[in-house]
Amino acid sequence: MLSVKDVVVRFGGVDALDGPSFEVAAGEICGLIGPNGAGKTTLFNCISRLVTPQEGALAFDGEDLLACAPHEIAPLGIARTFQNLGLAHSLSVRENVMLGAHHACRGSFWVAGLGLNRRAERELRERTDSILARLDLTDVADRPAIGLPYGTLKRVELARGLCERPKLLLLDEPAGGLSHGEVDELADTLLALRDEFDLTILLVEHAMGMVMRISDHVVVLDFGREIADGRPDEVQEDERVIEAYLGAPSAGAARSGDERSEAE
Repeated sequence: MLSVKDVVVRFGGVDALDGPSFEVAAGEICGLIGPNGAGKTTLFNCISRLVTPQEGALAFDGEDLLACAPHEIAPLGIARTFQNLGLAHSLSVRENVMLGAHHACRGSFWVAGLGLNRRAERELRERTDSILARLDLTDVADRPAIGLPYGTLKRVELARGLCERPKLLLLDEPAGGLSHGEVDELADTLLALRDEFDLTILLVEHAMGMVMRISDHVVVLDFGREIADGRPDEVQEDERVIEAYLGAPSAGAARSGDERSEAE
């Protein structure tokens, strides 16, 4: 489904990505982990075409992603969430979720500049309400996003991604800021959604318990380099991964903390 090959991204003198290569099969949940500044979000931005790598290749379902413009990514079947919520706080929850489906309606979407045609609007609202119900958001559907609890807003962003009818869902720290109970609930939800919506998921996350529990395989980055790729049990025992997370010396440890932040 997704192929990442020798991707290099440089910001000034810093290698944000230094040649990671891995594949994500259809139907998999792949955990992408690493310390802050490892380049995880940079890789998401490359897949989303917000950043163009200097070297390497990216392919999705047979399509060359680097030949695509940013606005062509969602119609291919790729949706994403963000570390910092990308919601329009003045809009209602339902309106935020509907924004994710501008390309997903069948038939003509706009009619003479007057807005959605009736069939497309009906289909969009039905799909939106179905997803809101699935994620227990029906009760807040007509409330503005602003002022809602953080955990609820995380579910709104997830709902918006699902409304795009994605094949591949990129989740950037979906458990960030959630309580332990909410993290456990999110893990169960992602496993269920993967099967219900026939999704492939690439997951960036620091909640290691959740990553190791739900991932089919895990890729580990450190200073932009891929240091491990394997089953969760294999990755947990890899000495390079242990060093990266415990702060032991590694090949890239001479770089400053400021460089880590810039790379991320």
